[in-house]
Amino acid sequence: MSAKRLGKGLEALISPEKDQNKREDKKLASITTIKLKDINPNPNQPRKTFNENSLDELTASIKEKGLITPITVRQTENGYELVAGERRWRALKKAKKRTAPAYVINVKSESDFIEMALIENIQREDLNPIDEAEAYALLNTKYNMAHESIAKAVGKKRVTISNALRLLKLPSEIIKSLKDGEISAGHARAILQAKSSVAMKKIWKKIIEKSLTVRETEAIVKNTKNLKNKRIKKRGDKLHQIQFLENQLIGVLGTKVKLKPLRKGGKIEISYFSIDDLDRIIDIIET
Repeated sequence: MSAKRLGKGLEALISPEKDQNKREDKKLASITTIKLKDINPNPNQPRKTFNENSLDELTASIKEKGLITPITVRQTENGYELVAGERRWRALKKAKKRTAPAYVINVKSESDFIEMALIENIQREDLNPIDEAEAYALLNTKYNMAHESIAKAVGKKRVTISNALRLLKLPSEIIKSLKDGEISAGHARAILQAKSSVAMKKIWKKIIEKSLTVRETEAIVKNTKNLKNKRIKKRGDKLHQIQFLENQLIGVLGTKVKLKPLRKGGKIEISYFSIDDLDRIIDIIET
């Protein structure tokens, strides 16, 4: 990731009064060599899973050419804490390196530190869709950042943030499937259109069983919704017909009438309010 992208994201997080201080803090950051044993991971790291094959490739590259992009840390009472670069830090350890080139940055508040770590990771294109969505959710709930503010911070459109957060509404089985790479974010967004949890799971199982593409999934969802709409319309037409017949009977009998359809046939419920009223209704029926 370029310093320009990261800088743009951080500037979007801070107020004009703090902007100058942030720039001064960044100027103080310089590359230094730090012992790996003195560096601790960030507990708020958005990336929860690390692809072992990818990590092995990075480890091999480090053994061959060294680490090209330094990690970023902040100094703590117990040494240093990662702000960005946990994957690189892990690869360095696998490569049995003892030190790492690092930017040591001055972060004045805990909230700024967590936000910087989240945003730096969110901006990485290979971040898992669910990990990314959970990071957005943390910024939204814990730091009260609106979708528009998060979008500006990470350099994405507001609708992208909103769509990512919607993924967290998926059933847990589908969320796990997305994290494991069985389905894509495109599949997940199509599944969300099914609305109900039961319908979502049915479509998800079809995707897995038949290796459906995103377009094929969207077509299934569309067909399912069209079929449901036809059923609703049919039920609506039937209800309208029942109400029409009820009104006709009310007009003839002069009292409240309720038709109750059953699976086979139905019932007619006629209300009367006195014995005389009942005799009146019987006379009408017998006539």
